[in-house]
Amino acid sequence: MYDLPYHKAKDEQDIKDFIAKYPFAFLTGCDSENKPVATQIPVFIEEKDGRKILRGHLMKNTDHHKAFLQNENVLAVFTGHSTYVSGTWYKNPYTPSTWNFMSVHAKGVIKFLDDEAIVDALRMVSLHFEKYNRESTTIYDNLPSEFTARLMKAIVAFEIEIKELDTVFKLSQDRDEESYKNIIGRLREQGDESGQVIASEMEKRINLVFPELNQG
Repeated sequence: MYDLPYHKAKDEQDIKDFIAKYPFAFLTGCDSENKPVATQIPVFIEEKDGRKILRGHLMKNTDHHKAFLQNENVLAVFTGHSTYVSGTWYKNPYTPSTWNFMSVHAKGVIKFLDDEAIVDALRMVSLHFEKYNRESTTIYDNLPSEFTARLMKAIVAFEIEIKELDTVFKLSQDRDEESYKNIIGRLREQGDESGQVIASEMEKRINLVFPELNQG
């Protein structure tokens, strides 16, 4: 992981909000022969008995399901928008270009659950993504029972107890004020969605990066 102190998220709620906003995670691990496996699935963070856990479901008998049965150690990587930052946007234009991005890494131990947990997981995911349309036919409770009976045979629910949570919110916090503001302006000019999101995140943090601005 890109590991510099000024690119770390210090607010725990910021991290939870980021995971909630970008739940489609890379779930990675290794099988018994140390061969890497990965899948991309939505997972959600919550508190349970004083522990932080991730919840979700995946298809049975895939390479990643088999690997997680053999090796319970997993890494979930949550990523949001990212954007190129030209070195010409800095106060000193003779500077290498870089990439601004936000990412959360959650290391933990996976445990597969019973059939009741599958229902909970399917209900949780469908309600989350169909929250603006509670009459949706794809919400678990609106699906035909014969369909859900077949579906439940093909998937398994899991929870991951988070053992380590780390972040990289790389948003030019190590730059001078002039360069920082110029990067925001250049990203705004481009009109690209990812650039707009990163510019907004930088704007939200400007008073934390440059606390002296609050004294004006």
